[in-house]
Amino acid sequence: MSSLSQRLHQTLDELRAAGTHKALRHLEVPTGPTTRIENVGEVIVFCSNNYLGLADHPEVVEAGREGLRRYGAGTASVRFICGTFTCHRELEERLAAFLGTEAALTYVSCWNANEGLLATLVEPGDAIVSDELNHASIIDAARLARQATKKVFRHSDLAALEQALDEVPESRVKLVVTDGVFSMEGDVARLPDLVSVCRQRDATLIVDDSHGVGVLGRGGRGAHEHFGLPARAPDGIGILTGTLGKSLGGAAGGYVAGPQEVIDFLVQRSRPQLFSNAVPPTVACSAAKALEILQREPERVTRLHRNVDSMRTGLRELGYRVLESPTAILPIIVGDTARAIDLSNRLLRMGVFVIGFGFPVVPEGTARLRIQMSAAHTEEHIARALDAFRRLREETG
Repeated sequence: MSSLSQRLHQTLDELRAAGTHKALRHLEVPTGPTTRIENVGEVIVFCSNNYLGLADHPEVVEAGREGLRRYGAGTASVRFICGTFTCHRELEERLAAFLGTEAALTYVSCWNANEGLLATLVEPGDAIVSDELNHASIIDAARLARQATKKVFRHSDLAALEQALDEVPESRVKLVVTDGVFSMEGDVARLPDLVSVCRQRDATLIVDDSHGVGVLGRGGRGAHEHFGLPARAPDGIGILTGTLGKSLGGAAGGYVAGPQEVIDFLVQRSRPQLFSNAVPPTVACSAAKALEILQREPERVTRLHRNVDSMRTGLRELGYRVLESPTAILPIIVGDTARAIDLSNRLLRMGVFVIGFGFPVVPEGTARLRIQMSAAHTEEHIARALDAFRRLREETG
C-alpha cells in the first residue's frame, strides 16, 4: 500500500469512528417534493435546492427532450470554436432580460462562472475584497486570481469592508464580492449598504445570487429585487453570478450577468469559457423553460414563502431554534458534526430527508440541520415533517 493510500485509509477510518463519514444517497426517481432512495424508500425532500418545484416539471422536462432532439447530446466543442448553439444565445438573452442586466454568459457551473470571472477581470495591483462567509467557489476563485491583492472582511460588517477597501487605496480596480444569500445561514447580504460603499470608493460589486434567484423578490429575481435595487451600477449591483442548478430547473450550469463589456471580455479571456464545452443543449433549453414558467407563474414564489413561514412557525412551536431568514433556508444549529449527521439519519428513517452539515462545510462547533423548502411542498408534506421533528425531539431531547 502506498503512503498516499495509507494516509487516506487512516483518515477515512477516523471519520467513520467519529460518526462524521458522509454517505451518498442514491435516488431512484426524479427530485420533487418527494423522492425514492435506494434501500430507504419514499421520503419527503427537505434538502433540495429545487425551490420552485421545477426540476421535474413536465414542461421543463419536455424542453430538455426537445433540446436533445434538435441539437444532439452536446456541443462537442468549446464555445468559440463551434460549441455555441442558438439555444445558448436564447437562454443568455432571457437571463439578462429577467435579471435586468445588459448581457449574460453561461458556464458549465456557477463554480466555473465565479472562477472564470474573478481571475479574468483582475490585473496585478488590483484588489478582491470578499465576505468571510462567501461560498467556497468564491474563495477558490479569489485564490486563483493570484495577481490581485486579497482582503477578507467580517461577515456583513460594513465598517470592516470600508477598512479593507481603505487598505488598498492604490488599487486601480477593486472588486467587492459577496453571496446574495449565504447558504449555510440563510441570511441576505446588506446589498443597499454594499452598493453605497462601493459607489463611494469606486469599487465594483459582484453578487453570487445562486440561492436568491427564484426565492427573493416578488418576481423571484433575487436579492437585488428583494431590496428594490436595480441590477446595474452605479445605483445597483454591477455584476451578478448564479446557477441554473437550483431554482431554474435544477440541472447544471451557471452564468455571469452584467455590463456588455464584461461579457464581451469574458468571451475573449475567461479560461473556463475558452477551454470548457458549453452547457448541454438539454440544460440550456430546460433552464430557459424554467425561466419562462417563473415569469408566467410568479405565484410559485408566493407559495414558497408561505411554506417557509408555515415550517418555521411549526418548528418554533416544537421548541426548535431556527435562524431567522427571508429565504427558503431554515438552519437549526446543533453544534457537533456527528450529532448533526445522527439527527439527519434519524429523520431519514422517519421518511424526512434533511441533511446534517458539519466541518469542513461549516466551522467546527456550528454543525446544523439545514431545512430547505420548496413551492412544491403541500400542507400534508409540512405536517408530516413537523411530526417527524416532534418525534425526533422526544427521542433525543
